[in-house]
Amino acid sequence: MNILYDSANYAIVAYPAQEGFELVDKAASRSLFVQGSVARDLRRALEDIPDSERDEESIDALLDSYCAGAARPIILH
Repeated sequence: MNILYDSANYAIVAYPAQEGFELVDKAASRSLFVQGSVARDLRRALEDIPDSERDEESIDALLDSYCAGAARPIILH
């Protein structure tokens, strides 16, 4: 497990053994695990953000679009 990105609103955690990423929406207390082609698409989308525009706001907006409607609530036991 490796933390690849951490902002006030989102985190991206990589799970190399599963070839996947967990997207954590801190504000909404929800998360989404992606792997396979979706994980590859996410990596490509992050890499496609131009360097001059790659900031917390643009990355968080991309993560918000991935989490919208698909992320599940984080439940503590």
